[in-house]
Amino acid sequence: MKFYKKLALVSAAALGLVGLSACSNNNNSSSSSSAKIPTKISKKTTVNFWYSLTGTSQSALKKLTKDFEKKNPNITIKLQSQGGNYSDLQAKLVSGLQSPKDLPTITQAYPGWLYNAAKNNMLVNLTPYVNNKSVGWGSYKNSGIKKALWDGANIGGTQYGVPFNKSVEVLFYNKTLLDKYGVKVPSNMSQLASASAEIYRKSHHKVRGMGFDALNNYYMMQMKETYGKDFNKNLNFAAKDSVKAINYYANGVKAGYFMQAGTQKYMSTPFNNGQVAMFIGSTANEAYLKQGLKKGYVYGVAARPSQMNVQQGTDIYMFKKASAMQKAVAFKYLKFLTSKSSQLYWAKQTGYMPVNTAALNDSAYQQAKNSKIPAILSKTSKKLYFLPVTKNSITAYDQVNVNMQNILAKASKGQNWTSDIKAGKAKLDASWKQ
Repeated sequence: MKFYKKLALVSAAALGLVGLSACSNNNNSSSSSSAKIPTKISKKTTVNFWYSLTGTSQSALKKLTKDFEKKNPNITIKLQSQGGNYSDLQAKLVSGLQSPKDLPTITQAYPGWLYNAAKNNMLVNLTPYVNNKSVGWGSYKNSGIKKALWDGANIGGTQYGVPFNKSVEVLFYNKTLLDKYGVKVPSNMSQLASASAEIYRKSHHKVRGMGFDALNNYYMMQMKETYGKDFNKNLNFAAKDSVKAINYYANGVKAGYFMQAGTQKYMSTPFNNGQVAMFIGSTANEAYLKQGLKKGYVYGVAARPSQMNVQQGTDIYMFKKASAMQKAVAFKYLKFLTSKSSQLYWAKQTGYMPVNTAALNDSAYQQAKNSKIPAILSKTSKKLYFLPVTKNSITAYDQVNVNMQNILAKASKGQNWTSDIKAGKAKLDASWKQ
């Protein structure tokens, strides 16, 4: 399922982002140690797994799960779908946290959903499992999973999650249109603006240059990369640097060369129709371009025109209510899901980014003929940024999206948005204080 369509269904975009200086995932605090973890599956054990996936993603998960069970006949992984979108899963988790006995062994989730669960000591610290050579890898390094991805599933300095279905942003461009107007694919934000303006001018204002699918991603990444500001309660939405970040997009919308999806909701729609020549969005968009791109157009994919990128997607978390054997079995399953072979299959079937570095760098994967994403993923995921999982960070992140929508709506009408920035600051500040 397309990431941003899921995003729209969740009340807040809980992307699990943290700064590059996130707490180390090799923390030693734990209520359990490696010595207490069962390393032999001595009896039949069932693990309940809550998830929210549909289509090819659901089919791929079922296939991998069956493969795991064949290799481990004493283990049953009971896949329990919690609806067709993430809001259904989130609601089920909220309800389950009120009645812990009803919770599963493991669940797919954004870390922000489980902030209170972590504070209430309901989640399992996974570090002992990671460091266990029988059930885990012996160390985080041996897992083959990027530290930045581990950090994205780290809540308050403790490793509670294992990275699962992840994606980053890329630049999708209409190669046919860029060639027609003699415009090169931009590699930085300055080039992005100038290329967009050139397309708009040369098309006699019939084709807009580009747009961003996730407005809060745009703002957060612009503030971090350009001005070195992290997304936290100290961020001043009306400060000079913030206004510059806002105006970069808003001025482009006012001039006509940038656009926002608006009533079309997702940038893939105007892109497929040839109304806009480029857009920045999740890698998951590629499937929608393959299905809906207007006849005669050819799309291309390039690295996000920035030094940093945003990691997004869910992780898998484990609840303490499970038995020692269930926890060991569940982690063995998670180790299997994140192995190179499993991640290569998962990425090929779903379009998600492999969390396993060996899979990400695999030459056969990078040279895939059925997708244009693999060839540029390694390059564009070297420096990942992600929203801190702190109190009210999700609510604040969601508010930024609303703020940007209001500002760009004014810009599209040629109206002044200064008052909207001031109002947006007040609303953002209030969201942090809820």
